[in-house]
Amino acid sequence: MKTLTLEAPAKINLTLDILGRRPDGYHDMRMVMQSVSLGDTVTVTETTEGFSLLAEDIALPAGRPTLEQQAAESFFRYLGHPMPGLEVRLVKRVPAYAGLGGGSADVAAVLRCLRALYAPELPRSALEEIGLAVGSDVPFCVHGGTCLAEGRGEVLTDLPPLPACAIVLCKPDFGLPTPELFTRVDGADLGERPDASAMAEALARGELAAVAGCLGNVFERVLTGEEGADIRAIQAALLDCGALGAAMSGSGPTVFGLFNDPVKADRAAEVLGQTYRQTYLAAPVKKFGELE
Repeated sequence: MKTLTLEAPAKINLTLDILGRRPDGYHDMRMVMQSVSLGDTVTVTETTEGFSLLAEDIALPAGRPTLEQQAAESFFRYLGHPMPGLEVRLVKRVPAYAGLGGGSADVAAVLRCLRALYAPELPRSALEEIGLAVGSDVPFCVHGGTCLAEGRGEVLTDLPPLPACAIVLCKPDFGLPTPELFTRVDGADLGERPDASAMAEALARGELAAVAGCLGNVFERVLTGEEGADIRAIQAALLDCGALGAAMSGSGPTVFGLFNDPVKADRAAEVLGQTYRQTYLAAPVKKFGELE
């Protein structure tokens, strides 16, 4: 019986800029993305027939395939082979609708498992192409590490790794509507934009303080007063506890802080955890190997 278990690391956006809406309805992005050690665990097992997804505390879509099933079907269609029976088990740790790419990370881990089990010769670029049909963050989650992401997020350029640090992630108890945020950005005066090139230079120098000084996310510029107040309060708490910098990840609402002192990071997680139950400690994750 073929089976494989892989971790599915979440991601944060060190920078996030939106360049404009494309003719296909998507937006051109320019982001520096980073894998982090907070993640789910994904197990793919071959079965006799059908596709099943087993996960606790997740509401599965009724009457339509899950993203994991769509990814598996796309994988075997790409290979030109019929899909065998498959069971996917998820152990969830990454909060949903948090700007951390948890769902995309799960899909990417399914694809990585399938490649290892059925087509180890398949290049990662093909797996990223398959993943893009399922979600814009999936190619990066297949790739992992530290990348400049352009286009919809699928044009990936490896960057020097984020220096060793502690990362505190804090998700407030509300969600942000991603489609609406993109609509708010269209035509908005976003002011000074996050500088992905400066971020890449800071990473090349290996200077965590410089990296922290380049953090930025244009979605923060279009939050409502109430949304923005909560995000800024978490950022302020992280900075008060010693973070070198703090920003919102993706379309939020999770805020992360970068720490060069693990003791200060522990303290920040403790302080924020008293108010926000979804508070986590993490570390950077490097690029995944060509084969798992």
